Amino acid sequence: MDSTFSFGVILATLACFIIVINALVAVAVFLLIHKTDSISLCFTLNLAVADILIGVAISGLVTDQLSNPSHSTQRTLCSLRMAFVTSSSAASVLTVMLIAFDRYLAIKKPFRYFQIMNGPLAGTCVAGLWLVSYIIGFIPLWMPYFQQATYQGPCSFFSVFQPRYVLILSVGGFFPALLLFVFFYCDMFKIASLHNEQIRKMELAGAPEGHCPSLRASGDLKALRTVAVLIGSFTLSWAPFLITSIVQAACQHCQLYQVLERYLWLLGVGNSLLNPLIYAYWQKDVRMQLYQMAVGVKKKLMLLFFLRHPRDPGPRETRETSCQVITISRGHL
Repeated sequence: MDSTFSFGVILATLACFIIVINALVAVAVFLLIHKTDSISLCFTLNLAVADILIGVAISGLVTDQLSNPSHSTQRTLCSLRMAFVTSSSAASVLTVMLIAFDRYLAIKKPFRYFQIMNGPLAGTCVAGLWLVSYIIGFIPLWMPYFQQATYQGPCSFFSVFQPRYVLILSVGGFFPALLLFVFFYCDMFKIASLHNEQIRKMELAGAPEGHCPSLRASGDLKALRTVAVLIGSFTLSWAPFLITSIVQAACQHCQLYQVLERYLWLLGVGNSLLNPLIYAYWQKDVRMQLYQMAVGVKKKLMLLFFLRHPRDPGPRETRETSCQVITISRGHL
């Protein structure tokens, strides 16, 4: 009971942080999109929305963890909750892949990027991403093969879904996505190295200094850094849960459910907290927009405070005000 209650408190705290921080980043990115009309920022906004939905989804599981042991969620409701969590997580992972592909395309085809990645294509990618995510999340509800034969509360992932479902997700989704990430990064690194070599040759040849090559190299490095951090956080967050789930599916007698549901699943969900922190720290535009939002809120709070608590003028200010009134009166006379 104590461990379940503690897990519920941790889950509730994590859900609150995920929702609040991603909401702040979503507002900042939305304001940036309004200013710049950037297609890339639309993908970042979609990632924040997907992570917010993960926070909302896991907050629905808090009730089961904090309630009495006699309380148990119905099987159908539990299945819907876990399908919603899985769909939102799949949307978050697929959006990270889309962001990596977008940065890869910007480096690979810099002169054709804005022709290729236009508004209709970006909208189609986002719509298709959500469709695929919900298909992935709700597969166990349509296929009893992936459902547990018996259900005993409280509601959790493996109380309603079989480990073989995670095995299919790993083989068909996680590892191909990881290989695709590595391919994007290696090719981007190769292109960035060629750009740096060309710039070095131009400098040695005594070419006139210009800002375009240096800006291009700086943009390549930023894209490499962002993709590297996304790959690292994605892998470290979800790999332990998925690999352990594969072991559980292969070894029916192994009882790894406690470790999977108490620690490793929580680590994977924690990736939704890392994503907004990555963009708030590494993306200068997002960081500056958050700073401007904080300054604006501070000014409004200070104005509200002074309106509610007007400061009484001191003796000197009273004398100065009186002198001004007398001077103005004499001027009128």
